[in-house]
Amino acid sequence: MKNVLLTGGNGFLGQHIYAFLNNNGYNVLNLGRNKTNDIVANLASEIPVVNLPVDLVVHAAGKAHVVPKTEAEKKDFFDVNVEGTNNLLKGLEASGTLPKQFVFISTVAVYGLDSGENIAESYPLNGSTPYAQSKIDAEKLLSKWCDRHNVTLSILRLPLIAGKNPPGNLGDMIKAISAGKYLNIAGGLAKKSVVMAEDVASHILKIAETGGTYNLSDRYHPNFKEISNVIATQLGKKTPASLPKFAATLIGKVGDLLGNKAPVNTSKIQKMIAPLTFNDDKAVRAFNWQPRKVLDSFIIK
Repeated sequence: MKNVLLTGGNGFLGQHIYAFLNNNGYNVLNLGRNKTNDIVANLASEIPVVNLPVDLVVHAAGKAHVVPKTEAEKKDFFDVNVEGTNNLLKGLEASGTLPKQFVFISTVAVYGLDSGENIAESYPLNGSTPYAQSKIDAEKLLSKWCDRHNVTLSILRLPLIAGKNPPGNLGDMIKAISAGKYLNIAGGLAKKSVVMAEDVASHILKIAETGGTYNLSDRYHPNFKEISNVIATQLGKKTPASLPKFAATLIGKVGDLLGNKAPVNTSKIQKMIAPLTFNDDKAVRAFNWQPRKVLDSFIIK
């Protein structure tokens, strides 16, 4: 039985990865701050003690889904995502036996794009937010370390992740539709890349063996209208109405004047009406990536 070290196993994606590996006969060692974990450590400030040799590391822990408002909150991203990764590597080195494979869960935010279509992995890493920059720094740190120690590194740049009770923007959409407070903008026709958490988990072993950097999506890239309709149907709610573009633009400008007190501004409105999709042909070629269509597979609860 192979040993797998998993960070972030209590998180949304991590739970799916843990379930898949555990159900396929792997001995999964959960590393995290919770005392119920197999290895207890706060990676942002501690070097973990890894007593068992591990064949594969899946590093899914990280800070996301928060808009920092202070310098301290910005620093948290680098403490968790960069220093946390560095401490994990120090712990592996101290264990005396390095893994053969390492999978890092990154994000499409590293590209720094608010709009665009069919973006491939070769696109420059222009992300400038604390979240994006911390993930870029972690990717670079891991690339150097894995090259130096002859460890096969796989980096997964993920878009919105779908599954039961998802976090982030999809979770917010579900709450808004449930409360009857969601409106599509300009018909909700902007396409976005999304991927099922279970599909990422079920391909994790193939990915680990292959190595490389990959975007992953469901290869359909649904629009907001399609996603919101699926959610509304499951909640037994009416199909969300649409706010005309001119009205949304006006609301965005009012938000600009109100500053942080406003729930939306021009920048957020622009993101909601612009397509943002990512190309994952490389994953199809490399390890036969076969995702399901999110609209057919997304069970929200």
